[in-house]
Amino acid sequence: MGWIFLLLAGGCEIFYAAAMPRTDGFTRLWPSVFCAVFICLSMYLLSLATRTIPVGTAYAVWVGIGALGTAVYGIFMLGEDRSALRIFCFFLIFAGIVGLKFLSAEKH
Repeated sequence: MGWIFLLLAGGCEIFYAAAMPRTDGFTRLWPSVFCAVFICLSMYLLSLATRTIPVGTAYAVWVGIGALGTAVYGIFMLGEDRSALRIFCFFLIFAGIVGLKFLSAEKH
């Protein structure tokens, strides 16, 4: 169950990171509320994940999911750079996430 919580936490991180520019420095109410809700939900789900996944692993995977998801959003929705080298670097992050999943023993 910890890995499901961790994936959901990472998904929430993508939502708040993508919404953050719309807050205009947290001066716009509704985008700020949306962002804050997903920040809190992400933290809560991350805390649930750390019940069974070591905190170092959970945090690294959570950040990686957020980074990759936000990068994909930026590429497809915001027209950000799609260079092969940049994509390769994102692949390395993905490989790290997968490696941590398969090399990590869950706490009991």
